[in-house]
Formats: sequence, structure tokens, C-alpha cells
Amino acid sequence: MTEFDLVVKGGTIATASDIFKADIGIIGGKIVQIGEQLDGGAQTIDASGKYVLPGGIDSHVHISQPSGDGIVMADDFESGTRSALFGGNTTIMPFCLQEKERPMREALNAYHKLAEGNCYTDVSFHLIVSDPTDSLLGQELPALAADGYSSFKVFMTYEGLRLNDAEILKTLDVARSTGATVMVHCENEDAIRFLIARHEAEGNVAPRAHASTRPVAVEREATHRALTLAEIVDVPVVIVHVSNGEAMEEIARARSRGLKVVGETCPQYLMLTADDLDGMDWEGAKFVCSPPPRDRAAQEDCWRGIETGIFDLFSSDHCPFRYDDERGKRSPKGLESFRHIPNGIPGVETRLPILFSEGVMKGRIDLPRFVALSATNHAKTYGLYPEKGTISIGADADIAIWDPTIKRTIRHADLHDSADYSPYEGIEITGWPTTVILGGRVMVRDGALVGKKGDGTYRSARTKSTKTI
Repeated sequence: MTEFDLVVKGGTIATASDIFKADIGIIGGKIVQIGEQLDGGAQTIDASGKYVLPGGIDSHVHISQPSGDGIVMADDFESGTRSALFGGNTTIMPFCLQEKERPMREALNAYHKLAEGNCYTDVSFHLIVSDPTDSLLGQELPALAADGYSSFKVFMTYEGLRLNDAEILKTLDVARSTGATVMVHCENEDAIRFLIARHEAEGNVAPRAHASTRPVAVEREATHRALTLAEIVDVPVVIVHVSNGEAMEEIARARSRGLKVVGETCPQYLMLTADDLDGMDWEGAKFVCSPPPRDRAAQEDCWRGIETGIFDLFSSDHCPFRYDDERGKRSPKGLESFRHIPNGIPGVETRLPILFSEGVMKGRIDLPRFVALSATNHAKTYGLYPEKGTISIGADADIAIWDPTIKRTIRHADLHDSADYSPYEGIEITGWPTTVILGGRVMVRDGALVGKKGDGTYRSARTKSTKTI
């Protein structure tokens, strides 16, 4: 009889293509057997009546990232990965930001030091390109891609971060030659700055103005332009945090022309609207993110994208700042005008429960689609598959066991990040991950943390192995 380190027994397993009942045998952190009546485990977990799913992969997370003078992100690697773990995630992918006139390798080394020994989940890094010098594009990025840092993010908005079209084209060309993947934040910064000036001249500076200075047209135009640039270079591209139907239509049209486009949306575009930014006493600042939430019609469009395949990825865009903190949303400078409010909201722990409850339990999507959106497609897009993102022989034993009978109300007091609020406070949820296994180690058992900080490690990605969702 094989002696397993761990056996997960009696659960209903789902992958991106199948649903079946079986036991899982784990040795050395890997899945080595899937079958019926597996015995001989040093540890056994009874998953009867529960769903056994691949651990979630959140491929769009901001933690320990420079955020401007006097502004500090709420989560570091310890709190961010702990919160992710309790939300059913076993891998997150935060962004290493290249600051101006600083070599990317230097920024990356510093980012690794922040993560080392502090993670409850595995991590893999994206690179933010903000200073596309000849040296970065010609030497650093190709070398880093060869080392497994194979996804780059570029911004079309935020002064100090945005690239012009020529710089985006050059970055896309590096991705084409190295097999890397480029993620694009699509908003037209010049149009935004025009609208900000108009709003400020009118004295319209409350948090709600953040949404009206970033209307759908700003996102739609930039999405069209980003896809056009990718078509010119002939390279796949990821359009991140899509918030509305018009941007979705641009993705669909580009695909009809033969361009490989990965589409991503986030919980805020399913659960929030621009009206949330109208909160009294500056509370609307809690919901300031970019692109902003839209309206009910845009929510329905985003659900349609999830149901029909316009969206391949469902990510949190977790970008946490404390609200009642001079280094966060209510900083003295931020209270002068919406344009000084740090952009971003927390959500890494609630991403999957929201999709499970609103999607699976309400019949909008089935379990395989949930697995694809929450794990498998992320692993395939960013070079982590097949070790991650699926339950199969040889894969990492990264598993989340979900109890579909649990009913919970989201309360920030019950969450595990270091923000001081949740934008989803009060939402009723059906279904929650109760046990989470990382590389064969039980990290959360029956809702209690049993794993250790440092059990999570850095995982390198591949180039040229994905793009096959």
C-alpha cells in the first residue's frame, strides 16, 4: 500500500473541464494519485459533501508597492498573502514597480527581499514598465524574461507611469521577441486630465468626480488603441480590469480579426456602481479605483462577459489603502480633491467567495467555468501551468476545499488583510473555502490558520508556454 503524506477523501473534484468524485493522494507536495478509496495517508482530510478545487490564483494584486509621497499601501506580503489564503488562493501575482531612473533588476531584488520568508501563499511577480529606456528594453527585460519574469504591465494613464504609444509599441516588441506577456491598463490620460480640469474649475472635487472624470469612453478608446498597437506588433495582449460592455466589444472585435486577446474583469465591476462613490463625509473615497465602477447595465455586461467567454480571468486588483489613516484614503492632501485619493480597493480575500456565491450558486456559471476563471486560465496565461491551476497527476498539491452550504455576511472584522474596511461590507455570501492546502501542506483547516508564515515561496514563470486558454 502506498504511503501518502496526505489524502483528501470523498469530495467532488472540479477542474476547468470535468466534475467527478474521487480521492487525491499527495506525496512530496505533488498530486501523485487520483482514484477511489485511497488509503494509507499519514494525514487524511474528509471532504465529503464539499467541492475540491484547485487553489485560486489571483494574477492581479498590488502589495508593498510604492504609492506616492505620504501614502502607504495597507498590505505587505505577510498580511496580503494571509488574506489571499483565507479566500481560497494558493498563489498570488503582485507587481514589482520600476521607479524612474532605477534599474528594474535593482527594484526586483528589493521586492524579493520584502517577500522572502513572509508569504502564506506562493507568489510570482509581474514587472511594471514605467521608464522604457533603451537599456531596459534592449538588455534588462530580455534577460529578466529569460529568468522567468515573463509578464510586463504598461499603463496608459497615471502621470509618471503612463507610456506613450511609441513606448508601448517598443515594449510589445520585446514581448514578441522573448515570449513574454504584456498587460495593459487602458484609460486615456489626456482625456482624463481634460475632464479633471473642467471638474476642478466647477468646484466638483468630491470622490464621485473620480468616476465622472474617467467615463466609459476614456476606457473604450484606450482599449481600442492598445489592441491596435498589439495588432501592429502581432503579439498577444492582456486587457486588465475591464469595467463595461463597450470595452468588451473592442476585445470581441479584435478577436474576430484574429488577434489573441486575454480579457480580465474584477469583483468591483459586478458588485459596485459609481453611486457608491457618493458616500457622506468623504466615505465615497473607499470605492475609488480605476477604472471606476459603472452602473447596473455595465454590471450585467460584465456578467455576460464572464458567462460567454469574453473574460478569461477574474482577478481582484487588490490594491489596499486604509480609509481612516493620514497615509491612506483620508490623507490631508486627499481631502482637498478626489484626484489625490489613492486609487485602489482591497478584495483579495473576497474575490472567490463573491464569484462562487453570485456565479456558481446563482446558476450563472458552472464549477468548471469557476475553476477556469479563478485558477486554470491564470496559470496558463502567465506560465505557471500545469504545475498550478489544476488538479491532475504531477501538479502541485494546491487545493481549496469549499463548503457550498456555508452562509456568511462579508464583514471586514472577519477578514485578514490590513486595510480597515471592505468595499463589499454586508454582502451575503453562500459558499466559502474552509480548508486550503499549499504544496501538500494544510495551511487553513476548518477555517483556522495552521500553516506558517514563510511556507509560501516564489515561483518562476515560463515564457512561450502559455497563450493557450
